[in-house]
Amino acid sequence: MSDIRIVHAKASMKSVLLRGSVIILALYIALYIAYVIQQPRALGAGAIASLVNNTVPLALAAAGQAIVVLSRGFDLSLAGVVSITNVVMAVYPLEGPAGALASLGICLAIGAAVGAVNGWLVAIMRIQAIAATLATMIVCQGIALVILDAPGGAVAEWVSYELTDRIFGVVPVSGLILGAVVCLWLLAKKTDFGVALYAIGADEHAARLSGIPVVKVRFFAFVFAGIIYGLAGYMLSAQTATGSPTAGEPLLMLSFAAVALGGTSLSGGRGGLFASVMGAATLMLLQKVLFSSGVSSFYTGIFQGAVLIFAVVFSGLLTRFGERKSK
Repeated sequence: MSDIRIVHAKASMKSVLLRGSVIILALYIALYIAYVIQQPRALGAGAIASLVNNTVPLALAAAGQAIVVLSRGFDLSLAGVVSITNVVMAVYPLEGPAGALASLGICLAIGAAVGAVNGWLVAIMRIQAIAATLATMIVCQGIALVILDAPGGAVAEWVSYELTDRIFGVVPVSGLILGAVVCLWLLAKKTDFGVALYAIGADEHAARLSGIPVVKVRFFAFVFAGIIYGLAGYMLSAQTATGSPTAGEPLLMLSFAAVALGGTSLSGGRGGLFASVMGAATLMLLQKVLFSSGVSSFYTGIFQGAVLIFAVVFSGLLTRFGERKSK
């Protein structure tokens, strides 16, 4: 992998503007302006922290999903991992900072274990990703039901209070955790693993001929995604303060929507984690805007789908426009 030659080219201003992350960031800002016009209190530290707390579980789920999608894969086990970690947090609460740290380790370990199973099935046994991760999702949902057969339980108070709080009354703790994940991704993106992840997604055969260990990279893509799902379940538990054996199901389809909304190609090799996080943030902000506009929650899915179609079509048109100009 060390023999890979990376050709760096200066990105023109036009190519920068055509990136999915810039488009989704502009869309988010436009939505936020609309939200502030409707709700002037949205600029307050408390309102911002509440918005960030609501966004972080889906943003983390989308971040993990993006890693798998970049390698030209799909991961349905997200729902199962989030559900298991949520019920574990609610049934076995560990109080205090040490307990929170231990709970975090347990959640990350659960995600890593499920990710390793997915990686073994997909990368080594060469089972289709959809079939393999569907199976692990069903198994995980069953385990979650065994641990907690109905919504209930209580997450440790230290976790539910401290992780949804603000530092110095301004900076939301959950936002710092999400920011740390994004920073780690920006560092990992420049490593051999990050380069290989994009190469496999763009052309697996060519990547293999270039000496990239395709099996190893794909295996760890699922493991890293599972770890981030575990963190998503941990943060969701802090937000809800209770448990549910189906807690992860609402995040599954929205994670794919966030990835697509962020401009990450579902056929792999193009996009990124930050844009997927912004896609999740946009979907959550859209809910706030619709709610403050008096739109019934029954129509939220319709609007989210419409925005997703608009963003994907608009991004596709800009990409084609850029390709024509570059010829």
